[in-house]
Amino acid sequence: MLQPARTKYRKQQKGRNRGVATRERRFPFGEYGLKGRTRWTPYLRRQIEAARRAMTRHISGRGHLHTHLSGQTVRKPAEVRMGNGKGNPEYFVAEIRPGKVLYEMDGVDEPTAREAFALASAKLPLRTMFVFRQMG
Repeated sequence: MLQPARTKYRKQQKGRNRGVATRERRFPFGEYGLKGRTRWTPYLRRQIEAARRAMTRHISGRGHLHTHLSGQTVRKPAEVRMGNGKGNPEYFVAEIRPGKVLYEMDGVDEPTAREAFALASAKLPLRTMFVFRQMG
C-alpha cells in the first residue's frame, strides 16, 4: 500500500522530521477529517492499513474514504549493524508532522464519521483529532 508510483532515486537519505505540516492541513475531498496532533518519528507503516480497514468496515459501503498518507522514505531493516551501506530498500514508511490530515471521509453523517475515526485512532500510535470542514 505505501509505495509511491515512481521515485526519482531508489534510496533516500533519512532527513529530519521537524516543524509543523503546512501543505497537508486542508482536506479538499471530504467533509470530515482525522488530523494528527503529535509528531511520529518512528514512522508509520502497518498502522495505516489497519486504520483504513477499520474505517471502511465501519462505514460499510456508505460514503468515501480518502487517504493522505503515502510512503516517503525507505527504512533500513531492523537489527542491522552500523555502516556497510544501506542495502536494498525494504519498505516505504510515512512521517507524520503535527497538523497533517491523515484521512478524509465524505458521504456519511457526523456521528458515523466520529465513530469510524475513533476506531482508526485506536490503531494509530499518535494523538489525533476529529476535524470538519467549515461552511462559508
